[in-house]
Amino acid sequence: MTSSAALQEVPSASFFSSSTRRWTHDVFLSFRSKDTRNNFTSHLQNALHKRGINAYVDEELRKGEKISLEILKAIEESRICIVVLYKHYASSIWCLEELVKILECKETKRLTVLPVFYKINPSVIRNQEKSFGKSLAKLEDNFKDDMKLQRWKEVLKEVTNLAGWHLGGKRKESELIHEVVQVVSRIVNHTYLNVAKYPIGIESRIHDINAILSNETNDICMVGIFGIGGIGKTTIAKAIYNLIAYRFEGSCFLANIRENSKRECGLIQMQNTLLCEVLRDSNLKVVNTDQGIDMIRKRLCCNNVLLVLDDVDQLDQLETLAGGCDWFGIGSRIIITTRDKHLLTEHKVDLTYKAKKLDHNESLQLFSRHAFKSDNPDKPNDDFAELIEHALHYAGGLPIALTVLGSYLYGRDIHQWKGILEKYRISPPKNIQEILRISYDGLDENEKNIFLDIACFFKGGHVGYVISILESCSFFPKIGIKVLMDKSLITTDEFDILVMHDLIQDMGREIVRQEAPKEPGRRSRLWFHEDIRYVLEENMGTNKIEGILVELPKRDVIRLGSKAFKKMKRLRLFVNCNALLLGGPNYLSNELRLLDWSEYPLQSLPSNFSGKKLVALRIRSSFIKEVGEEFQNFQNLKIMDFSSCEFLTKIPDLSRTTQLEELTLHSCRNLVEVHHSVGFLIKLVRLNLTLCCNLRSLPRSLKLRSLEFLGLENCSSLEKFPEIECEMERLKFISFERTGIKEIPSSIGYLTGLRFLFLNGCKNLVHLPTSILRLQNLQNLYLRDCSKLVGFPKDSGISSGEGLLPPTSSDFFNDNCSSIAFPSLRFLDFKNCFLSKTNFLTSFNCSSTLRELSLSGSDIVILPQSIKRFVGLRSLQLLGCKKLQKIVELPPNIHEVFTSRCISLESFPEVSRKFQFITCNLPSLEWIDLCECHKLLVNLENPLFGEGHHENLTGGIVFPGDTMTEWFNHQKKTSNGISCEINIEGPLYLDENIGIALCAVIAPILARKHHHIRMEIIVDGISRHTIYRTSHEMGSVHVWLEYLFLKSSEVQGYVNLRVKFYSGSRSNPVVFKSCGVHLRRKHEENEDVDVHLDHEVDREIVDQVDLMEDIQLSKRRHVDDYSSLESNWYPQLKRRSSMVGIKISELEVGES
Repeated sequence: MTSSAALQEVPSASFFSSSTRRWTHDVFLSFRSKDTRNNFTSHLQNALHKRGINAYVDEELRKGEKISLEILKAIEESRICIVVLYKHYASSIWCLEELVKILECKETKRLTVLPVFYKINPSVIRNQEKSFGKSLAKLEDNFKDDMKLQRWKEVLKEVTNLAGWHLGGKRKESELIHEVVQVVSRIVNHTYLNVAKYPIGIESRIHDINAILSNETNDICMVGIFGIGGIGKTTIAKAIYNLIAYRFEGSCFLANIRENSKRECGLIQMQNTLLCEVLRDSNLKVVNTDQGIDMIRKRLCCNNVLLVLDDVDQLDQLETLAGGCDWFGIGSRIIITTRDKHLLTEHKVDLTYKAKKLDHNESLQLFSRHAFKSDNPDKPNDDFAELIEHALHYAGGLPIALTVLGSYLYGRDIHQWKGILEKYRISPPKNIQEILRISYDGLDENEKNIFLDIACFFKGGHVGYVISILESCSFFPKIGIKVLMDKSLITTDEFDILVMHDLIQDMGREIVRQEAPKEPGRRSRLWFHEDIRYVLEENMGTNKIEGILVELPKRDVIRLGSKAFKKMKRLRLFVNCNALLLGGPNYLSNELRLLDWSEYPLQSLPSNFSGKKLVALRIRSSFIKEVGEEFQNFQNLKIMDFSSCEFLTKIPDLSRTTQLEELTLHSCRNLVEVHHSVGFLIKLVRLNLTLCCNLRSLPRSLKLRSLEFLGLENCSSLEKFPEIECEMERLKFISFERTGIKEIPSSIGYLTGLRFLFLNGCKNLVHLPTSILRLQNLQNLYLRDCSKLVGFPKDSGISSGEGLLPPTSSDFFNDNCSSIAFPSLRFLDFKNCFLSKTNFLTSFNCSSTLRELSLSGSDIVILPQSIKRFVGLRSLQLLGCKKLQKIVELPPNIHEVFTSRCISLESFPEVSRKFQFITCNLPSLEWIDLCECHKLLVNLENPLFGEGHHENLTGGIVFPGDTMTEWFNHQKKTSNGISCEINIEGPLYLDENIGIALCAVIAPILARKHHHIRMEIIVDGISRHTIYRTSHEMGSVHVWLEYLFLKSSEVQGYVNLRVKFYSGSRSNPVVFKSCGVHLRRKHEENEDVDVHLDHEVDREIVDQVDLMEDIQLSKRRHVDDYSSLESNWYPQLKRRSSMVGIKISELEVGES
């Protein structure tokens, strides 16, 4: 079922409510007892039971006209209903009444209805002919309720329009039952997000959103849900996601975007999550937001996607994750939740929904569920009635407040209730946050400190990072955080990020504000920008202040007073996010555990500062010039971040900072030297020196056993890499991209755990050491733009020495290679390398794990037979290899080959075989991209069906041309539209599979690097096959050709077959000049056909081929008392033995 259809069919949200409470039955089986109880229905029930699916079957023989209450209840409490329709179904009033109830629940309870047409054609039921017509006529004679009769006729017609199955012809019952069970399993196993324990009031809100979504039919649309914090925007979005996610090709729920985007690389991580979840590929990697935007647009523009962006507060978040509707495929839905309605307006989200507070009845139900755990929450103990009204008044219809307050009151007697609520009466809360303080009052002193630190500073922080800071404060955070989670004051997400609801955070901050409402300098924690400005500029700090978070609404200047920090003797935490603090600190507290000061204004830290308790030092984009002797005292320091400190020239002796785990010097453009002691920091996990363009000296050697990440990207002045003194098995990632390194030391073999090695753009790199072959876990090796690389190592045991081989001749491959290297390698990139000068493949035979190989832009002339050694290769990229003339063979399991802009390519034998749809030697080959390969096509054979075609043969090809071959028996010309559709009327009854060829003549509107195209085959409204393709740098008119097999079960007795062609991207579309469909039976040579030839041909030749020119097949077949024309789908086309010496646009009319 297509997603658009699903959206149109989405009923009220009572279905979701039942799904959260769990259905009583997975499946309700509806059938006429006498027809199928002891055969088909019994077998189906047994098959469902074996899969663990709970199916309800009425075991009583049905008598009379009135359906039992038990049956009505079972239908309402079922998730799916399978209706088995047989020729006598309409003779049973019971069955007809049951069907009325089933379709009613389809609309009101979101019951999924799946019909099985058992040995009867749906059209007989739809048109109420034959046995169905007779049964209904008999009812009309004996039954006088015209309204019921009309309703029965309506539901019988309605059920035939639903997606289901038809058992007829030679199709086996066991096959159909297997397919039914598979579909039911997929629906039953659909995973739901945890929405709410008691989803009170959610039904009406889902109904409102569904109405908006459904009105947009199959268009791509964005819908914004806005409202104040805690009102339930996320809950509504989760409910909608649960309701419809399984109907989309890909789906993703990105939660807490506002907080996640503030994390380091937060938007990048979310882009990566979006791509990985929608495409179901965990190996995708986004490096920066610009690349992520490009990947999302290119990879998802053909996908039917459901995307939820939860808690958005900045425009750049939307522009980065969902910049426009044209980023996604037809029928996609993007749902955005935010507090800021104007943000939706800025992003041109026209469809919006304002989240509503719970009304009185809904609030009463939700509160009572938590406060009484009652099965009848709207009827609590009368003694509590007045107190409940007080509680509801305090909560003000906000679900989070009702939940927390109700849970707190649960199990307490009426006197405790009165005392708690009396407390509120004496000191009434100004807002809902004060209600939440009740949970806070139950914490001990350490737990309160942890809670307040998280509320004021660490919400959205990583649990491990926060624990490191708070442990140094002696707060015992490991147990304290567990207590806060138990009391539902905080949670953590799947990435161990601390999550705290806004209302609870505001409650915590209000507690701190109440410490000194009118004197911010006497509070323990400061976060409000006006209070901070007052304290720092007016020297109003006191010994009470323990933490400061400077986060201005927009970047601004704060002029520090001369004694701004002088009295803050107990300051533990200082974080400056975006203020320019002028004047510089003359004093810093020695109690500091966290000093995070962007644009620190001085060249060094204050002389009084010892830093003995410091755990994290982050001084990004600062004026710091020297790191002096004080660093010898930073013995507890774990994190040191001097990113973008452009005045910093060297890193001093850090030998005493033995606890250091992260050293980040990203973009220190004048950094020249890193002290050799850094190479011996045994706890160092991350070392980031990216973009240190003047860095010349690293430690002489490295002995970093804990290191996991090493970044040296764009260190263009760095020519030598240190020797590695020990095995560093934890190191997974190294980037040498665009460095000046001339050689890799042989000791790189010690990096036995390395998975990613980036050497792109190392223009001085000439050889790779033999020891690199020791990297048995290496998965991705990037050598793009290594223009001087001429030596590749050969594995000869790697027992001693580097053993570098000299360059070979231009015979780039060698069939005598037998050694094995990189047994885990999956991706190898040689783009823009001079491969004719290297000894690649003469050095090693890449293992079966290699999946993708890029030789694009290289200078190779021939891709010879030895490429077949890459037995695991799936994707071969030869884009822009302008000297490439010949492709002799391909790896045996190749899936796709990209040869766009190979302007010299003349010979590619497998193209001819694939293009004729015959069994080639590459059964897995699915796609060949020949964009702008004009020279190759001169020697292509005529594109024909060959005798060797078989059911496993599928694939596609794109090549220059402007005309479709004549043998396509269903053709349609268009006026340069961005879509094209062909309808083929049925029914068709087949006892075997059929081949289908699809063709489209396409042209780009704009010359771009990538164009996305899509085909979809729809049988009776059900999408059976969808094909997505990407072509590279198409600059002229091209022909797109696909071939696949349809199973007889997919088209058996179909009424309508549609093939849709459309552009996969609105921002970069292609236009369709024509499209065509050709269907062919597997054994059509055995059919009794009439052949009409437009040309005289030798009969002996005709007998030897499958397909002849311009054959028209006309055959009528009689089924169920009416005849059905089986279309002229199988014209024969003579296969020529000669080569065609013309352009592809003339292939279908080539001379004999």
